[in-house]
Amino acid sequence: MSFFPRPHEIYKHFKGDLYQITAVAQHTETGEQLVVYQALYGDFKTYARPLDMFLSEVDREKYPDAAQKFRFELQSDNPERQKERELATQKREVPGTEDKDKAGMTDVEEAEQLNLDPQVLEFLDADSYEQRLNILAGLHHRITDDMITTMAVACDIEVPDGETEMRYASLKSCLLTLEKYECNRLR
Repeated sequence: MSFFPRPHEIYKHFKGDLYQITAVAQHTETGEQLVVYQALYGDFKTYARPLDMFLSEVDREKYPDAAQKFRFELQSDNPERQKERELATQKREVPGTEDKDKAGMTDVEEAEQLNLDPQVLEFLDADSYEQRLNILAGLHHRITDDMITTMAVACDIEVPDGETEMRYASLKSCLLTLEKYECNRLR
């Protein structure tokens, strides 16, 4: 899977300023993934930037003295999250690490081929029930029965058949219970 910034994570821009992730959003017209982030300085403006650009390396021709490798670098003391970023970067740099059928495809194209929404993929990769609940809330306005079924199966939750809104509420309720009683540990 690809690396996605997560809400509340802090990133350092290569020019030195810090930013906090608000969300990874989807452009309504193009389907492009956008990172929404807020400055942690000055007037705390909020910005949006295409995911690929946010995760890109610094342009060495334009900024030869930049100290960072990437335009934005994760500021985290979670070694697993740092390793996840490194692995995603290595897979992008090393030819032949993709599946032959998926070579050259972006994550959005790969998700479309699998008929999975990128935010559902993010839900499946989430490290805690809190993160899953945040992603679920972001999908609420456009969630489908198939999305609910996929997320429920991934969490080993049985969601009864019925109206989409009822199934959404049932999945949300189960995730809230798991978050409360299992202390954010995933299976």
